Amino acid sequence: MSKSIGGVKKQRIGVHVGTAGGSWTAVERAVAAGANTFQFFSSSPRSWKAAAVKPEDAKKMLDLRAKHDVGPVAIHASYLINLCSQTESVRVNATAAFRGEVERALALGAEYLVLHPGSWKGLTREEGLRLAAASIEEAIDGLAWQGKDFRILIENTAGAEFSLGGKLEQVAELVETLKPCAPVGVCLDTCHVHVAGYDIVTPEGYEETMKLVGETVGFEAVKVWHCNDAKAEKGSKLDRHEHIGEGTIGAGAFRRLLRDARFGHAVFIAETPVDNPGDEARNVGVLRTLAAG
Repeated sequence: MSKSIGGVKKQRIGVHVGTAGGSWTAVERAVAAGANTFQFFSSSPRSWKAAAVKPEDAKKMLDLRAKHDVGPVAIHASYLINLCSQTESVRVNATAAFRGEVERALALGAEYLVLHPGSWKGLTREEGLRLAAASIEEAIDGLAWQGKDFRILIENTAGAEFSLGGKLEQVAELVETLKPCAPVGVCLDTCHVHVAGYDIVTPEGYEETMKLVGETVGFEAVKVWHCNDAKAEKGSKLDRHEHIGEGTIGAGAFRRLLRDARFGHAVFIAETPVDNPGDEARNVGVLRTLAAG
C-alpha cells in the first residue's frame, strides 16, 4: 500500500477508529482524521461472539483503501483472549476466539493482527510462553494464511505481574518460538514501554532502550508502533493512555521515534483517548508535526 515520493517512502501515521455502520466505514473515519493507516476491532473487544465478515463489506474496505491509499491496516484482537491461561476452559475459548480473529483479518485483507498474549498467573513464565505459542499454533491450523501479506503481531504489555510480554525479552522469546509455524512480528506500544520501566523520555535512555529493542526483538520485526502518551509515571505498570505530548512521555520522545530511521519500515498508530470530537485528527496532526521536525 505504501507509495514513494521522489524515491522516499511515504510515512504511515494513523489512529484506532470505530466501525459503527460496517467495518468498511473505518477507512472513511481514518481518512477524515488525516490518517493513511489505521487500526480497528473486527468485533466487540469485550465479547466472545462475533459475526462473520460480509463479503460486500470486505470489498468496500479494500476499494476504499485503494482509492485513498490507506494501509497497512491492523486489527486489534479482543481483550478477553488469554492464550496462556492456567484454566483449560478459558484457554479453549480464547483459542477459538483468536481463530475467529485470524479468519476475519484474512477476510478483510488486514495486514496485521495485534495480540496481547495473556496472563500466566498460576503458572511459571516458561509454561505461560509455551501455552501461548501452542494456542496460537492451534488457532491458525488449517487457515489459508500462507502467501498472504499477513502477520500476527505480539504486543508488549505494561509490565503487570504475570502478564506475558511485559519485558522485551519475553516478546522476543514468543516470536522466536512461533516463527517456524506462524506469520509473526512485533507491535510495540510507547505507553507500555514507558510504564513497564524502560526509559524513552531522555535522549540517553531512548538510545539504551532502542539498543535493547535491536538486541531482543530486532528492529525489522517491529511492524507497528502504538503511539500513546502516558498518564502514569515510568515503571508504574499502569496502562493509562494520554494525548500525544500531554503525558509523562512528552513530545520529544515521539519526535525521536517518528524520525528514527531504524523504524522507517514501520507504521505509527495512535490509541489515544477520544475525549472530544476531533481528538483522533488532533493526535494524528500532532504526530505528523513531530515527524516533520
